[in-house]
Amino acid sequence: MKLHRILPLVPAFLLLLGAGIASAQIATPPAGDYIYEGGAGSLRVKPNGHFDISTVGANAHVCSLDGTIVRGKSKIEDTGCVVNFTLKGGTVEVSSNGSDDCRQSCGARASFEGTYLKPSPACTDKAVAASRKTFKRQYDAKDFAAAQATLAPVLGDCSKTLDWITTGRVRNDLAITQFRLGDRAGCLKTLEPLAEDAAKTDQGVKDSYPPADAEDILPVARAARTNLKLCKG
Repeated sequence: MKLHRILPLVPAFLLLLGAGIASAQIATPPAGDYIYEGGAGSLRVKPNGHFDISTVGANAHVCSLDGTIVRGKSKIEDTGCVVNFTLKGGTVEVSSNGSDDCRQSCGARASFEGTYLKPSPACTDKAVAASRKTFKRQYDAKDFAAAQATLAPVLGDCSKTLDWITTGRVRNDLAITQFRLGDRAGCLKTLEPLAEDAAKTDQGVKDSYPPADAEDILPVARAARTNLKLCKG
């Protein structure tokens, strides 16, 4: 009689743990440009492992640092700060060793730690700027259907990598285009995320944000007020 070896069962949670380890690894990210989730910064990695990070936090506070990545880590020169790069699918998670020296690269309201995304070709800063330029040309020519077809994908496909001010501007542009096309319901839906600020007075908007942020969002809120009135009829 042939004997069969009985293998011990591996608990399911260990299998899941192993899968998690396999899907996330500390390593040098592939060379290229990445966008900080929410659009408030960028990570650039060169083929030789050199990187630079630039981010913007509340009230225009910024982070700026660079270095060279070796096996997924970078010790910032002349400091005790170590930056870690963890690959998770197509994203890069950037973290630090928690050293106070890491704060030397940042303003009080900014951070470089977080998720950096590889944008699709249509969602790079250059591509978004080109789409908005094409939209304006089409809108000015009163080709509203073409203008909507150009701009709607920017809002729909690039939401994770657009910064909040650009997102607000795109919403206003798309909403007024929908109004020109007679789509009042679509216009109102597009403006929903801006309605709270639009309902405030200018001073109310200023009181709701740090000074630099208020200066940026105020024109967006004013445009949304006007567009909401038009779309509500």
